[in-house]
Amino acid sequence: MISKVAVLGAGTMGTGIAGQLANADVEVLLLDIKQTGVQPNAVAERAIKRLQDSDPPLLVHPDVLTNITIGNIDDDLNRISSCDWIIEAIVERLELKRELYQQINRYRKPDAIVSSNTSTIPMTLLTQDMPASFRQHFAITHFFNPVRYMRLLELVKGDETTPAVMETLRRFNEEKMGKGIVDCRDTPGFLANRVGVFALQVGIDETVHCGLNIEEADALMGRPMGIPKTGVFGLYDLIGLDLMADVVKSLKNILPDTDPFQQVSNENHLVNKLISEGYTGLKGHGGFYRRVDSRRESIDLATGQWRPYRYTPPSLVADDMQNLVLLTEGDTPQHQFCRRVLGRVLAYSAGLLPEVTDHPVPIDDAMKLGYNWAQGPFEMIDAIGISRFIHLLKDEGIPVPPYLAGSDHLPCYRVEQGQLQTRYVDTGYQTVRRAPGIVRFNETRRTLQPLSRNASASLYKLSEGVGLIEFHSKANALDGDSMAIVEEAALRAGDDLNGIIVHNDGLHFSAGVNLHRFRAMIEDRNWDGIDSFLVDFQRAVKALKYCAVPVIAAPSGLTIGGGYEVAAHCDVVVTHTNVVLGLVESLVGLVPAGGGVKDTLFRWHHRLGDWNEAAQKSFMNIGYGRTGTSPKLAAELAYFRPNVDRQVINRDRLVQASLDLIRNLADDYNPPEKPTFHWVGRGAFEQMQDFLQDQHSKCQLTAHDVVVGTEIARIVTGGDRPPTEISENELYDAERMAFVRLAKTEATHARIIHMLDRGQALRN
Repeated sequence: MISKVAVLGAGTMGTGIAGQLANADVEVLLLDIKQTGVQPNAVAERAIKRLQDSDPPLLVHPDVLTNITIGNIDDDLNRISSCDWIIEAIVERLELKRELYQQINRYRKPDAIVSSNTSTIPMTLLTQDMPASFRQHFAITHFFNPVRYMRLLELVKGDETTPAVMETLRRFNEEKMGKGIVDCRDTPGFLANRVGVFALQVGIDETVHCGLNIEEADALMGRPMGIPKTGVFGLYDLIGLDLMADVVKSLKNILPDTDPFQQVSNENHLVNKLISEGYTGLKGHGGFYRRVDSRRESIDLATGQWRPYRYTPPSLVADDMQNLVLLTEGDTPQHQFCRRVLGRVLAYSAGLLPEVTDHPVPIDDAMKLGYNWAQGPFEMIDAIGISRFIHLLKDEGIPVPPYLAGSDHLPCYRVEQGQLQTRYVDTGYQTVRRAPGIVRFNETRRTLQPLSRNASASLYKLSEGVGLIEFHSKANALDGDSMAIVEEAALRAGDDLNGIIVHNDGLHFSAGVNLHRFRAMIEDRNWDGIDSFLVDFQRAVKALKYCAVPVIAAPSGLTIGGGYEVAAHCDVVVTHTNVVLGLVESLVGLVPAGGGVKDTLFRWHHRLGDWNEAAQKSFMNIGYGRTGTSPKLAAELAYFRPNVDRQVINRDRLVQASLDLIRNLADDYNPPEKPTFHWVGRGAFEQMQDFLQDQHSKCQLTAHDVVVGTEIARIVTGGDRPPTEISENELYDAERMAFVRLAKTEATHARIIHMLDRGQALRN
């Protein structure tokens, strides 16, 4: 059992590990080298400051910092004697690690586990001079940065590590730290970095080879391939050019000369030049991209000179949604880039079998959990088609790996008798098995046929008789098709379904309603179309709220705007710890109109027992577009109900937790009663108007902020009318009418354009 952990090393990784332990309410001792002078713990103190100031936040709430105690290795190492797990996260220098292990062994209790966060130094070298008792309790635990958000933990067992140690680490990190565990052999770079760094190097190599600019390369080797939108050069800037140069050099030194990585590992003179001039990425003056005043500039790979940023959507894809076959079939330099990148990277991944693993799942998991790829390499090969992919390799002169060459064109995955199976190197197909309670719906989905499906959403029936609504549009933005599936699920409740879960495996649950659709309707002056959409949206969430069976929302990531409104109309929200909950419509000059204002008002009244206070709280929440970046922070805004809703630190447990809850609720379930509301009337409305004008006079709010704020105030108070008891439907109507009024303003139109075209809120 692990109840107290020591983290030795307060750099980026050590700080992140300590922060996530604190998020899990685990007691942490964070130590680094001693500083001379009056602040011996200065390094660890700076780490705490980074945790406090991080963006995105590395802590679920400022209060969790009380779980961390700091010190320095010289004065405080003896304090590790009370720790159950000691994590070494110092610099990648073997001699320093070995020296530290000797000191650790002097103080650690006999059954304490010791692990290293190394990604480059073999286990045998790390523990070469240590006694057997130390080696038996030693493992490699390779976390990924930022530790709160990156789900992967690569776990490496030594020859002498006991099974009990590995099981303890596996269970603790999966259940308490929220990690997806991938067991790795002690091979260079393990799995994720072995493939991920190779992919980045190939991306740079093929950008030059195919004559593309860096914007084109990032646009192609991003969402169209199911890779995060940073692409190649954007990810280099995010990680840091100097750090990437060190990682590439380390892998070059430890991989054999015959490894294809050696072909893309030579020093890059442009990268060295940028680093020497302080262009180390986002943490420096910039990297491959930089900002000069308000202008964005890019580096020209051919000349090494800066030029204006120029992005043109790739002509070979109609959208940035994934279609790998479309990317590879054509004669343009862009098609050639996609063929070469996919061919080299996926072939390299397949060539690692059986050296690093006997089957595709660990490599696919590593890339999805550690690099946020939508699909793993072998899933991508299946998406292209084995036969087509082998022809692609032969056409491009890329060697066909034995795993594919000897496959008789059998897929890497298949569904057999309702079970997802993967093909092992020597033993054929075996069922993909996960730990108890772990459900990844993108795997479950492959074994099911949808009850109903359209372009934006699907409805499935799980084996337990529970329906699952999955959004799958771009960014899971909601449109009429999305809400049609929501309404259909609610109407099937009780007959076909004994419960409903709203969930998807996307990076985000939903970023809200599709703004592109509203922009088009505004520009067409289609006010009836906007009103009709809102009527349909409201009808769908009402049906969800009052249907005959328990309804659970199981979100992670962005759950904002309309996405939050869907979740808010469910009986319970079972949310991942890394969630963003809230209503942000005011930022684009609109108001929530899917019951968001109504529900916020009801929640605040339920908490405070006073309609006037509830109106004030709702006005401030929605007017400022406030969000909570964790359940605990969202609870402070009434978007999360601690006595009703649940949180899960491992997102792979959301579905099972929801199923368990439905089982508990189903026997004596009754839909909620329709509430009544109170408009507090003219006095409160005038107070809110005075506040808006005061803030405008102090330049804290813009002119259009006042317009939007006035509409919010009118919804929550009733405006100029006297205090009145009203129905839920009257609040829905008030939201909808305010939304349409704002949609007709030029200032709202300008805000929507600015957000869609520039990705930023306009202050007008």
